[in-house]
Amino acid sequence: MNHDLTVLIIAAMSIGFFHTILGPDHYLPFIVIGKARKWSIKKTAWITFLCGTGHVLGSVIFGIIGVFLGVAVQKLEFIESFRGNLAAWILMSFGFAYMIWGIRQAIRNKPHKHKHIHSDNSIHDHTHTHHAEHIHIHDENKKQVTPWILFIIFVLGPCEPLIPILMYPAAEMGFAEVALVAGIFSAVTIFTMLIVVTISLSGFKKIPTGKLEKYSHVIAGATILMSGIAIRFLGL
Repeated sequence: MNHDLTVLIIAAMSIGFFHTILGPDHYLPFIVIGKARKWSIKKTAWITFLCGTGHVLGSVIFGIIGVFLGVAVQKLEFIESFRGNLAAWILMSFGFAYMIWGIRQAIRNKPHKHKHIHSDNSIHDHTHTHHAEHIHIHDENKKQVTPWILFIIFVLGPCEPLIPILMYPAAEMGFAEVALVAGIFSAVTIFTMLIVVTISLSGFKKIPTGKLEKYSHVIAGATILMSGIAIRFLGL
């Protein structure tokens, strides 16, 4: 293994790790949605893995096409930038819509009382929530749609440093080197996402939320919205 390849491998590991840690969109959506939806650690990890795979695979495919077709790196960076902006806007839209839905759910789930008069003229108050007693089919469908929305967002979201910093320099050595560097970057990125999500979610599940529980979807949506804003306008 020559010196240049060793440097690229170390760079791939380092960039994959810090690119993920410094990008809250890589893990916050899974943590807050997993907490709000009461997903198990296993289910959340599986969805994180699939979304992470789609995230890195999109950029890897673009990079390989660019390398073999001789496309200038500037053109690929433009495409990746466009994908990033599109993913950020979709993430913001999803977060906003989910927050509004969460507010609606919190209002519907507000406990209230009804008076009941029995045949012996005795009266008692009955406290309940309509949402707890009536599970609507569109709410169940939303639970199934949410992972797919996250997957689409992550497929669109680019790994900005992968192509110009790692794949194009590796291409000067050969296809095997490109595959090696891209594979290491992808593995580190996905592994870091899984570690952060599983550890964070495990910790959050142990924290009693009390009265904040009914606002969990609102908090999740607001967090995702802020993540999208941070990506689009702060460059995180």
